[in-house]
Amino acid sequence: MVQFRCLLLVALFTFSGVVVDAFGPGWYGYVGLRDDYYRSSCKDAEKVIKKAVQDELAKNLKHAAGVIRMHFHDCFVEGCDGSVLLDGPGTEKTADVNAKLAGYEVIDAAKAAVEAICPGVVSCADILAYAARDSTVELNGTSWAVQGGRKDGTVSRASRAEAELPPPEFEVSELIDSFARRGLSARQMVVLSGSHTVGVGHCDKFVARLYNFNSTHFTDPSIDPAYATELKQICPQLTFNTSIEVFMDVITPRSAGEFESNYYKTLEQHKGLFTSDQSLFDDSRTRATVKSLLNNRRFQKEFGKAMRAMGAVGVKTLGQIRTTCRAVNKY
Repeated sequence: MVQFRCLLLVALFTFSGVVVDAFGPGWYGYVGLRDDYYRSSCKDAEKVIKKAVQDELAKNLKHAAGVIRMHFHDCFVEGCDGSVLLDGPGTEKTADVNAKLAGYEVIDAAKAAVEAICPGVVSCADILAYAARDSTVELNGTSWAVQGGRKDGTVSRASRAEAELPPPEFEVSELIDSFARRGLSARQMVVLSGSHTVGVGHCDKFVARLYNFNSTHFTDPSIDPAYATELKQICPQLTFNTSIEVFMDVITPRSAGEFESNYYKTLEQHKGLFTSDQSLFDDSRTRATVKSLLNNRRFQKEFGKAMRAMGAVGVKTLGQIRTTCRAVNKY
């Protein structure tokens, strides 16, 4: 048994062509990840990043939700390696699924601030993980201890983003499978979906639920009828505007959002904007979890734990510490 454990500790496997740690994503004791990672190498890193994030969000608090979403989009494609931050033709940020991602300037500012005190030490992947936590706090949400130690990836492909990120029309079986491939449970999937409490949707992502839904129903019957009527006024069938933002939390809709559990009340009222939202309540496998998360204290506590788990997905042990988060180092 001791020999087996030792072999497991040193075993490595390949994830998208890059060596990653042997322990599966979501395991909190991931080799290379730990709390207070920069305690010796850059003791003020988290404090400096937090200040930079706060300063940027003071200019536009809507970017807080964008940074949280960006961390998710990063971890689900090539692992949590900052690949979503890379500029260039054909990179992840150019994918249609990432067209509405916002908040890159928040990460740029945090990177510049930490490079000024500790050049070449803190990875962009770690900065994004810290910034997602700090953005949640700025929206009056929970805090959690973020583990550090991620390396920055060198591969970023739009095609991978399109293939790996779960689309808004996914139902529970597809969502469970998508998260399970990354070592995340069905409950963690429902908890992480709660970040939609500060999210917005655009007409093109849900208009198929409003018109010509199927041969039996013109409109998706899982949508509250009054809410469907409201959405049709916002998104006319043939002339909808894809730039219009529709709040996903209809209980406390605000310009920047309020990070709390009202998203789950929205689902209970059959006002989930996407199929991937409403199916969490409609499916018996996840309904009990949704109901338990109506308790805001429980949601906040579990969200921090689930973010720690997601932050360990596909972590690189080999890679770079980028000088700028938008480009791979040339050396």
